[in-house]
Amino acid sequence: MKVVILAGGMPSTLTDEREKMPKPMVEIGENPILWHIMKKYASQGFHEFIVCAGYKIDMIKDYFKDFYIYQSDITVDLLTNTIKIHKNISEDWKVTVVDTGLYSATGLRVSQAEKYIDGDSCIVTYGDCLDDIDINEVVRFHEQRQKLATMVVARPSGRHSLLALDGEGNYLGKKETMSKEAWTNTGTYVLEKRAFKFMTGNYSLENQLLERLAERNQIDTYQHEGFWSPIETKRDFEQMQNLWNAGAAPWKSWQEG
Repeated sequence: MKVVILAGGMPSTLTDEREKMPKPMVEIGENPILWHIMKKYASQGFHEFIVCAGYKIDMIKDYFKDFYIYQSDITVDLLTNTIKIHKNISEDWKVTVVDTGLYSATGLRVSQAEKYIDGDSCIVTYGDCLDDIDINEVVRFHEQRQKLATMVVARPSGRHSLLALDGEGNYLGKKETMSKEAWTNTGTYVLEKRAFKFMTGNYSLENQLLERLAERNQIDTYQHEGFWSPIETKRDFEQMQNLWNAGAAPWKSWQEG
């Protein structure tokens, strides 16, 4: 099953760098947020990715094109213009980078990835969130419930939109009041390809697809009680940096090579 990663937003405000970059390319430790997300998925058996890019897409393309160089020790002979790779570190990933436009909303970006999805379903996730979601368990849940979409929800931090769920976990829409049973959208989904027909025009997934599926009782929710954090502010970014530097990153589900 392929993983579609939304990485096409406007410049990041997470750092003070003069030349802004796509948020998924901002580094935690020595690697971009995008790398952290892909490493987590790969550790769970998902090795094929579709990156929906837009803003500074060339930066993302160059990163994967020269991935083994970024990850390895090299010697450059300037006289002969040759490069020697001393320790070739790479990944068994297959990555498709799709230009989904500079100003496209999330629904339009995902719909443009459809032609690269060769199975009956796919995973969709945002390129600026980190989590310890067991995606294999989510896929099993999705297959058992047999709806067009499964949305992973988590406990809100206090600043996120709350979702209304019924007793069986069906998504009913957004709500405004906080309660001990409150949940929020993590931005991770399993979608049947049949759900793509509901993504028309330049609309966000949340404002069009989810609402259309909810009207048809075709979206389920997987309730994740573990770690999940969007990286929306400098404070979020600094917290993720501190967790990584302390060797306590909850999303790190892989062993070092």
